[in-house]
Amino acid sequence: MPNVTPDPQAVREVLDKARAEGRTGLTAPEGKRICDAYGITTPGEGLATSADEAAALAAEIGLPVVLKIVSPDILHKTEAGGVLVGLATPEAVREGYAQIMAAAGAYNADAAIDGVQVQQMVGGGHEVIIGAVTDPTFGKVVAFGLGGVLVEVIKDVTFRLAPLSGDEATRMLDDIKAAEVLKGARGAAPADRAALAAMIERVGALVSDFPEITEVDLNPVFATAEGAIAADVRILLAAGPVVEPVRLPRDQILASMNRIFKPRSVAVIGASGETGKIGNSVMRNLINGGYQGHIYPINPKAPEILGLPAYPSIADVPGDVDVAVFAIPAKFVAAALEEAGRKGVAGAIMIPSGFAETGNVEGQQEIVEIARRHGVRMLGPNIYGYYYTPENLCATFCTPYDVKGSVALTSQSGGIGMAILGFSRTTKMGVSAIVGVGNKADVDEDDLLTFFEQDDNTRCVAMHLEDLKDGRGFFDAVQRVVKTKPVIVLKAGRTAMGARAAGSHTGALAGDDKVYDDILRQAGVVRAPGLNDMLEYARSLPLMPTPQGENVVIITGAGGSGVLLSDACVDNGLTLMEIPPDLDEAFRAYIPPFGAAGNPIDITGGEPPSTYENTVRLGLSDPRIHALVLGYWHTIVTPPMVFAELIARVVADERAKGNTKPVVASLAGDTEVEEACEYLFDHGVVAYPYTTEKPVAVLGAKYRWARAAGLLSG
Repeated sequence: MPNVTPDPQAVREVLDKARAEGRTGLTAPEGKRICDAYGITTPGEGLATSADEAAALAAEIGLPVVLKIVSPDILHKTEAGGVLVGLATPEAVREGYAQIMAAAGAYNADAAIDGVQVQQMVGGGHEVIIGAVTDPTFGKVVAFGLGGVLVEVIKDVTFRLAPLSGDEATRMLDDIKAAEVLKGARGAAPADRAALAAMIERVGALVSDFPEITEVDLNPVFATAEGAIAADVRILLAAGPVVEPVRLPRDQILASMNRIFKPRSVAVIGASGETGKIGNSVMRNLINGGYQGHIYPINPKAPEILGLPAYPSIADVPGDVDVAVFAIPAKFVAAALEEAGRKGVAGAIMIPSGFAETGNVEGQQEIVEIARRHGVRMLGPNIYGYYYTPENLCATFCTPYDVKGSVALTSQSGGIGMAILGFSRTTKMGVSAIVGVGNKADVDEDDLLTFFEQDDNTRCVAMHLEDLKDGRGFFDAVQRVVKTKPVIVLKAGRTAMGARAAGSHTGALAGDDKVYDDILRQAGVVRAPGLNDMLEYARSLPLMPTPQGENVVIITGAGGSGVLLSDACVDNGLTLMEIPPDLDEAFRAYIPPFGAAGNPIDITGGEPPSTYENTVRLGLSDPRIHALVLGYWHTIVTPPMVFAELIARVVADERAKGNTKPVVASLAGDTEVEEACEYLFDHGVVAYPYTTEKPVAVLGAKYRWARAAGLLSG
């Protein structure tokens, strides 16, 4: 496909005319003009307003031809009987013209008919769909997949945020199940990948340059070895003005977030001395958690609370206040927030429920407007609060937490927040922060990522979310963070019951979780399939060194485990190394004759600790191997704790020599393997009992992040 400089003025003329006429759909000739302006190849065509004119155009273009009704009131032309294909003679074209006009009149007697489009007949090669849709979460999204009449049945399609690079467009070609078909499987001619990627890229540029274009549907696109041509074009426009979300500058976000997470003073509005009250729990957690800043209880009916002087209003506090925690009923929040705003508070932590989640949308909008007017950033409402362990800050009514570490976790649900808390305590996974976001009326994941990105106390971020308020803002923030820190996401609501109504195939295909999945992957997110997976990824990823390449080797004492571990590696996108002859010979020197070299390396079950030590040390020291997966089963010859202590020592020895590679282990055996796994975790080796899937899934998550961050060297 030749390079074409876009002609935005030509597109603007078409769009302005259509919108001036109150239309949200373009006619086929208008769609062709727009495609021509952006170098999107379409068949030769012309517009006929009589049967004779149609026959003359057909002769000029070259028979056979396709006829299509042209009407701003008939978007689904096939449904209206407005498409005829393969007309091979002038007489057939004349008859077809009359047939289409009659069918259009029967379909919609009031439709304005511009005429009949006479189009060059194209075909052959592979039928694909290229399009774009305005997603309610992410904005402009480009789609690519198998096309033709079965597109909505097969649904072999992938999505990316627009605009996108040529490299990203090329990756889309490999991201559908039928990728091998386009490469010429079973003797078929391959499609012109460069032409397809260029068309995808240009569609992305078009919808990015013109936000009023809500959907583009090129279906089918015929892809051959010689190029790609869009046989049918459908373009839809927004009915009203297009409003882009307001995004605050990064420095402004950080100024607020730093005061929220590192406050010099905290006021508790609704503080109470009565046990069982939320305002009492928040006060106790702040005091007993060891927070060293000023704590100001706010309660007009109490002179002091828990030994601290109380104030009737936040306005009466003698010093500055960075954070105000609200522990009062929803109906009193607006007035108290006005006072907090006038006081110069940076963050309002809205614990109260009774806002949008219960249908009180107006009440939530009111407090959002108050907060914005005063420059207050608001967390919530409808949250459990937040923790930031480097400051000993427990601004929550839930149980206190003080195990410090490097993982920041956020949740949209209080129940999930408490699961995070319990898991963190049980596994001794230290955290830097646990944050409830609730209704996300103001502060959302983008703001938190902006803070965690530059927070030296945080090395990994894990987020439970049910939706995204601003998907594009989230995408931009994640892309910055994942360069240095993994971002793990548990997206709830994967199986939405219904799809958004849409005017095109592309829109209908975008109505499920696939858009989230593809764009989160494009951003570099490590997506967790379930809650425990998210927590285990968060626990394990900071422990593991970053792999330096793709070669994974399995060393196992049980052949059955080796098979299951191999399956798990494939399932998680890991590459089992082809062992070269010299390395194969080196491993064979340490395993019994009836063992199996190759990959997995089966040392067999009855081997002494020295066999594990020698093979694992070889795997760690050889620079061609980049990660190890260990399979252990319980024997009297090498008991679980002997194995655990040995592996911990060997890994520590090799890391001291600079051989820092991720090592994960699967332990099968009696209950002693649980203690052995805990010991290994405590010594920086990820290990799980009774499962071959979980350790490999964690390693796969580390690899997904390393690839996204561009950290793999080979």
